[in-house]
Amino acid sequence: MTCRTRDCRSAGFTLLELIVVVAIVGILATMAMPALKNVPRRAAEAVLKSDLRTFRDVIDQFHADKGHYPPTLESLVEEGYLRQIPVDPITKRTDSWVEIYEEVDPDFIPAETDLPEDGQPGIVDVRSGTTLLSVAGTPYYEW
Repeated sequence: MTCRTRDCRSAGFTLLELIVVVAIVGILATMAMPALKNVPRRAAEAVLKSDLRTFRDVIDQFHADKGHYPPTLESLVEEGYLRQIPVDPITKRTDSWVEIYEEVDPDFIPAETDLPEDGQPGIVDVRSGTTLLSVAGTPYYEW
């Protein structure tokens, strides 16, 4: 059966309609690209916040259980508080974490449970070791 009527020939799209649709899709993609540019960085920031929260919770749990702060991050792994030291998502390394140690007054005579066996102060906080700024403009090492 052959089609010789006008209705049968106009069943497809014209070249002009296709060009308009492609132009609209291009404009929408151009508008979306700047918004998607920072998505990987924001994801890394979310992982960093989660890792820092986990570190701080584990340090507090260690202190509650042992009566003193952990001497190293590795001791958290050895004692079973962490499976492994997480990778800093900004520096992509596990050895770039900055450990913040408790301040000990030299005139203060601590009780036996205030310090670990070697008498050295323990880690009270952990921060990222990078000097980069976040998407919001704050340094990661202040988080």
